[in-house]
Amino acid sequence: MGKFFDAIDDDHRKFIAKQHMFFVASAPLSADGHINLSPKGLDCLRVLSPNQVAYLDMTGSGNETSAHLEENGRITFMFCSVTGSPLILRLYGQGRTVLPGTPEWEVLSPHFTLWTGIRQIIVADIHKVQTSCGFAVPLYEFKHERATLVKSWEAKGDDGVAAYQTRNNLCSQDGLPTALGLQATEERE
Repeated sequence: MGKFFDAIDDDHRKFIAKQHMFFVASAPLSADGHINLSPKGLDCLRVLSPNQVAYLDMTGSGNETSAHLEENGRITFMFCSVTGSPLILRLYGQGRTVLPGTPEWEVLSPHFTLWTGIRQIIVADIHKVQTSCGFAVPLYEFKHERATLVKSWEAKGDDGVAAYQTRNNLCSQDGLPTALGLQATEERE
């Protein structure tokens, strides 16, 4: 079953800092909506306090997490040791999307490397932490981060990123608006 905690402790923080990849899960309220599970890398997550984390979210093919957070706020993070001692750590919380140009962006963005292609910062208030064994997780050797996504957005430039976001990131595959979609609607009104 694992062990449960009310906050991220120092051992959890150290474990999180060692991971080169983590996963983010979110889901709409609709029973027939699509659950989203996304891998993240590029050293983009920060533990801000024992009950808050944030990650810098790059522009991608979809924007499901933001849409789900706008609808219901539920978010789960999973960190999984693939080197050294086995361990799985999950963070359960309520999240929100922080967009560039907002006062909260100005506070949070200095925590991150701001590459071309950034879309938003996802912030989560954590109410439960769970650890479990991870005994069945295979061992892997980390070689390096992939630079493909960053290089791709650098080649397209800021205008190309904005155009892509307008075409692909304003709503979820189930039609729920993302924070970018809501911002675009407000700007049109």
